[in-house]
Amino acid sequence: MKMEDLKIKYVNLEKYENLKKHNTDGFRNSKDLVVRRGAPFRLSLQLEGRTYNPRTDCLRVKVMLGRLYVTLPVSFSKNTSSSARWKAYCEPKDFNPQNPSIFISPPASASVGCYKFYLYVALKNGKWNCVSGNFILLCNPWCSEDAVHIPFEDQREEYVQSDSGLLFMGTATNPISRPWSFDQYEPGVLETCLNLLQVSPLHKKNKRRDYLKRNNPVYISRVVSAMINCEDDCGVLKGNWSKNFKEGVNPSTWTGSGDILKQWAQSAYKPVKYGQCWVFAAVMCTVMRVLGIPCRVVTNFDSAHDTNDNLVIEEYYSETGQKLNHTKDSIWNFHVWVECWMDRRDLGSEMNGWQVLDPTPQHRSKGVYCCGPAPVKAIKKQHIDLVYDIPFVYAEVNADVYAMIVSKGKVLRVHKDTERVGSLICTKAVGFPRPQNITAEYKYVKSHSPALSSRSSTPSDISTLSRDSSSGMSVFLTLDESPVAGAPIRFMVQVINKHRVAKMLKVHLNAQAKEYNHSPSDTFWEEHGVIQLAPSEVKVMKQQIFPAQYEDVVGDDMINLAVVLEDMANEERVLASEEFNIACTELSIEIPDESSVEINKDQTATISFTNPFTQPTSGVLTVTGAGLMRSKMHYRMPTLSPGGVVEQRVTFRPYMVGSRMLQATLSFTNINTTIRGFKMISVES
Repeated sequence: MKMEDLKIKYVNLEKYENLKKHNTDGFRNSKDLVVRRGAPFRLSLQLEGRTYNPRTDCLRVKVMLGRLYVTLPVSFSKNTSSSARWKAYCEPKDFNPQNPSIFISPPASASVGCYKFYLYVALKNGKWNCVSGNFILLCNPWCSEDAVHIPFEDQREEYVQSDSGLLFMGTATNPISRPWSFDQYEPGVLETCLNLLQVSPLHKKNKRRDYLKRNNPVYISRVVSAMINCEDDCGVLKGNWSKNFKEGVNPSTWTGSGDILKQWAQSAYKPVKYGQCWVFAAVMCTVMRVLGIPCRVVTNFDSAHDTNDNLVIEEYYSETGQKLNHTKDSIWNFHVWVECWMDRRDLGSEMNGWQVLDPTPQHRSKGVYCCGPAPVKAIKKQHIDLVYDIPFVYAEVNADVYAMIVSKGKVLRVHKDTERVGSLICTKAVGFPRPQNITAEYKYVKSHSPALSSRSSTPSDISTLSRDSSSGMSVFLTLDESPVAGAPIRFMVQVINKHRVAKMLKVHLNAQAKEYNHSPSDTFWEEHGVIQLAPSEVKVMKQQIFPAQYEDVVGDDMINLAVVLEDMANEERVLASEEFNIACTELSIEIPDESSVEINKDQTATISFTNPFTQPTSGVLTVTGAGLMRSKMHYRMPTLSPGGVVEQRVTFRPYMVGSRMLQATLSFTNINTTIRGFKMISVES
């Protein structure tokens, strides 16, 4: 009797089961199966002709990444040799000869990318019957053998699976949280992140070498760091630190990574205009989380940009306290980068853990605008001989500041500050919408350095901002409280006469607006006078800057406030200065019954705003939310008098379950300020 040939009619990718087991169910809308390395995934076969006999039938799997491939005989046992190799097998205990299941097990060191597989069964005539399919392979933080394994489930949820978060801006004494949607599960984002690897110069130069090196998160992270900016390639974002955004989008307008990545892909990989540091970092965080590498966005307050590598930042002030633009060195009020979690097998296990990566194009690393991965542990221990870019990051968090009073090219006074740079380094806390202080991971912190309360994201206690002291006098500049929009900026200047003789002092107070990464603009407020101090006297001068004096000038910018004292007898001078931001009330978002939000059912949110300014305001309200609404909603807000309240009802229909962020942004037409708000919503199935 002639035996029929065994043929494979159809392969079922068992997406529901595989996505759940591989913690990739957020990618359920991808046309391809998405799995993680270091764990098997199941394919079920529909046969025709006859049943499958694993002892006599020859079944093989060919797995391809580009032109690289491996051919695997399908064994009838899970326990094959090395776990560092690709495997294909049937499970004997659940074996069904009519519809057998084949397990493909990628090693924990397999390369990330879009794979093709072929299933072959041998025919009697010596030929093969074949079916094929595709799958996407990502890194696996759940697998202990993977170089990106991170030990705790809440960390994996926060740093890999969470598609929303907070970025921190402002100043160390008054951090402001900005909601951001990472959007990794939005349609097309997964594919765009994988295509980012395909269009990189390293892939174009040598595809085989690039595919082979994609098994290493160190290599992947350097490629991504370079590709987020467009300085050397067809990268995602074009940076712009001017105030002219006519040819693109103001970086402050972006609310998530999805729009940026989609625009980049739809334009055939032309750079999206524009980005600044927090946008570069947030988009990189999206890409790394998509690829399965744990990632978090980090803010370094008072971040040094040391152009001559001497670990010193020079700042210059006039005799009347005006900050001058006399140096290429600068201190950004904040700078934002990312950290990725990985083993550093190239450096040794003591360097495992968080690694700094900075996609903002400010530093060439091996000739390319990228930065990192630099082990945070190496930065703290100043191991500047290790790779990559540790001296650059070390300077950003450790440089000294020399503030100088100058006149007619002559330096009149130098004040050294060794604690200002890197005064606070923070990231979003795991599972909570507040900052976590991680400064001590980067540097040895003195006990009085800025700290964040576990209950609040903004310290409310009075803190001395700046001080200076000479042999004859001391000056302290202190804010009464963290400034808020619509209220006067109240501060006091404390002067101490250290001499046993009376003193006549000139007092110069100066306030300038400045962007977070620029030198200040012209003076918008100043006070000058003369005070007399008795021997050893301490005098306190209370001052305030009214909203009408700063609202039109400052907006979302910072304020540089300085005081210069001059001893009229000997022309000795002292300087105290500080930069701070004006906090604004957040938009309020209310959901009538938060416990009953269900997928595919209409929900209503009420967004309210109280005008804190001393002048009428009007603007545009934008509402968005990944998994909650498929497109942004825009509402023109009517003119609102000072103290007035406006409400806007918004209807949306959630299309993804889980914790989702609803964001609202109010951009004013007559004030250079944007107000934001967010609410986390739990969507049930």
